[in-house]
Amino acid sequence: MRTIKRLDLFLLKTFLPLFIMTFGICLFIFLMQFLWKYVDEMVGKGIEMYIIAKLFFYVALTHVPNALPLAILFASLMTFGNLGEQLELLAMKASGISLVRIMMPLTLFLVIVAISAFFFQNNVIPVSQVKMYTLLVSVKQKSPELEIPESTFYPGLSGKNIYVRKKDKKTKMLRNVMIYDSSEGFNNMRVIVADSGQIKTSVDKKYLILSLFSGESFENYKENKNRARDAKDAVPYRRESFDMMEMLIEFDGNFSMTSESMFQDRYVGKNLASLQQSIDSMTVRLDSIKSVESKALFSQSYRRTLAHTAHVEPVAGTGKIVDGSFVVGKDSLTANKPVINFDSLYSIQKPDVKMSLLSYSKRNIDNLLMNYGFKSSTLSFEEKEIRWHHTEMHRKFTLSFACLIFFFIGAPLGAIIRKGGLGAPAVISVFLFIVYYIIDNIGYKMARDGIWLPWQGMWMSSTVLLPLGVFLTNKAVNDSVILNAETYIDAIKRFVGKREFRKIEKKDIIMELPDYDAVTVSLQNLNRCCKQYIAANSRRMHYINFWKQGGTDGEAEQIALEIESVVSILENSDQNLVLNKTMDFPIINTYHPASFKISPRLGMILAVCFPVGGIIYLIALYRRKLLRQDIKTAIRVCDELIEIINGKNMKK
Repeated sequence: MRTIKRLDLFLLKTFLPLFIMTFGICLFIFLMQFLWKYVDEMVGKGIEMYIIAKLFFYVALTHVPNALPLAILFASLMTFGNLGEQLELLAMKASGISLVRIMMPLTLFLVIVAISAFFFQNNVIPVSQVKMYTLLVSVKQKSPELEIPESTFYPGLSGKNIYVRKKDKKTKMLRNVMIYDSSEGFNNMRVIVADSGQIKTSVDKKYLILSLFSGESFENYKENKNRARDAKDAVPYRRESFDMMEMLIEFDGNFSMTSESMFQDRYVGKNLASLQQSIDSMTVRLDSIKSVESKALFSQSYRRTLAHTAHVEPVAGTGKIVDGSFVVGKDSLTANKPVINFDSLYSIQKPDVKMSLLSYSKRNIDNLLMNYGFKSSTLSFEEKEIRWHHTEMHRKFTLSFACLIFFFIGAPLGAIIRKGGLGAPAVISVFLFIVYYIIDNIGYKMARDGIWLPWQGMWMSSTVLLPLGVFLTNKAVNDSVILNAETYIDAIKRFVGKREFRKIEKKDIIMELPDYDAVTVSLQNLNRCCKQYIAANSRRMHYINFWKQGGTDGEAEQIALEIESVVSILENSDQNLVLNKTMDFPIINTYHPASFKISPRLGMILAVCFPVGGIIYLIALYRRKLLRQDIKTAIRVCDELIEIINGKNMKK
């Protein structure tokens, strides 16, 4: 028990520093992402550093739930990768401690972290998001610092374009100033040219004071600007020279904080209880609006009108239009007609009455479409707001659940690949998190747009990754080599023909030497079987015959067994030449088409399932080609071994 406690402490001490380090790295990455996205909104506005620091503090709090799963994945991969690389994990398993027991202390710790993340998401994140978005909107709305470039028109002032040829950095004087003032309209443009000028801000930072020296002003003559004139008349203008002119330009340079109330009522600023309360109230309100509107629409429909109108029989020429409505004459009423035929009622009317009826109907339909189109857009916005509340409510659970999923992906993965450090774990972690991020965003957008239900979209990423975590944990517990690169490299080598070579070493103690007479007979039989196989299979196997056999090759299987039987006997030889030549026998068990091993009935089904059956058939042809090469090699080795045995006179 004491050893187990020490092991738990050892794992926690190994995991915690890595977890803190990776969490800081991941949080820094998310902060840089935010900076790259909004850097244009913050640069050049003269915002104080404490406001920027406050904004980044709230951004960091907001991104904690995003950085936490990635940090857990990264840290668990590094922890178990280091333990596997340094053989510490192997020592623990050799002591009789299972991988599940090794993961137990970290699992309990991360359960506590996931629960804490839920409360953090529920209580802290709404406040931090409200303050973050409030600061961000305030920063966006702040006017930029006035920085007029040289030799370029600056349009940063409302209604005015300023051109400065050169700026004196020491005296802060502007040389060769030109101003185009279109604040009163383009047709009433005012142009000011000055030899020099200077700009300063008022005490309350709400105005700019522009002082111009030695210049002229040109503008249209305002007294005659509205008087009608002939096109040939010249437009009078006013020219004014000045030694000094001061202009007062509105320019609010103060930083004003936006009210937080605009975000507190949105879904980003609510906890779980507030979200549920808002969903209930909005749902009741939306249902009541739909009920009222449906009743109103039904009351305006023809079905409602017919239900409350006496049955009438049309008489030619008796209908007329009164106040935009069609009325049937009293002499056309009958008591025994249960149904009104609208087609016959319309066809008997005069042309002018028909035109009036059509115009009235079209006008009513257009009004209904416009009215209910506006109401539909309003209801659509209400439904979207409810969906946003639902997605935010589910997000508070999914991010905490993702922490546990990523641990059960990272820890087994690290135990399987046994690679520590920052290289391989960083690559794998980023790849898996990108997959998770893409799936999560797809689900979120589907839920937000109403294509999927909110719980379906928000839990899709967890549903996809949970089987992966269970699969990797199962493989790690059973010491699987599923992620061992050498396993896949060997499979590729075997597929392309780079087979494994035999390795036979001379035995120090041989209990019984081979009976070379019997071995020679076996080699001759093997040689004869191989030649018969080559002669019988010189042509490509027919597609239907291949599937009738179920993809198997009994003759090749028998040859493989005979080769292994001869090799097992010759392994006991004390002659180096015989042992070396025996190693030249090919290993053909993995090349014959019998590796598919399916029933003939299923084979015929696959034969008609094109292109699946065709692909398998082409692979079998390639493998059959490799098989024929190996059998030819076996024929050559048999001949050489018979010659060696006869030449050495090893027979009794």
